[in-house]
Amino acid sequence: MRDCYTVQKLSEDDLELMDALLHTFGEVFNEPKNYAEARPGAEYMRRLLGSDYFIAMVAVKHGKVVGGLAAYELRKFEQERSEIYIYDLAVSSQHRRQGVATALIRELRKIGEARGAYVIFVQADTGAEDEAAIALYSKLGTKESVLHFDIPVIEDDT
Repeated sequence: MRDCYTVQKLSEDDLELMDALLHTFGEVFNEPKNYAEARPGAEYMRRLLGSDYFIAMVAVKHGKVVGGLAAYELRKFEQERSEIYIYDLAVSSQHRRQGVATALIRELRKIGEARGAYVIFVQADTGAEDEAAIALYSKLGTKESVLHFDIPVIEDDT
């Protein structure tokens, strides 16, 4: 039997939950240093969580963050609408296949609708480590084949 969990959108006062979410991301993505070593200060995090373009959500079970997502609202220029980009979505291994990720996305859909967004998009790697994510996203949306490029901000002259 599945225990109950709650899904909550974080506000500028939820610094402890955001800290727990960052820990969860580091654990799930096997990148603890990336999510722990250079964390922003409290004032930065309050501004981010209180902004109108960043969305952080957690799934909490028995007082512990078991999953969550970080997303950005991207306002469009060609029409008065926006897109929501899921930047990170993770669920602790012992809580997977219990509807946590689906519940997070369903709640994000409600937020997107209230904000006038017309789509939520997310990317997934093609490797075996993302098979479960690809299956989830395929169930909820339409797959597009695209290429992703990282362009460095500072040009390398070598």
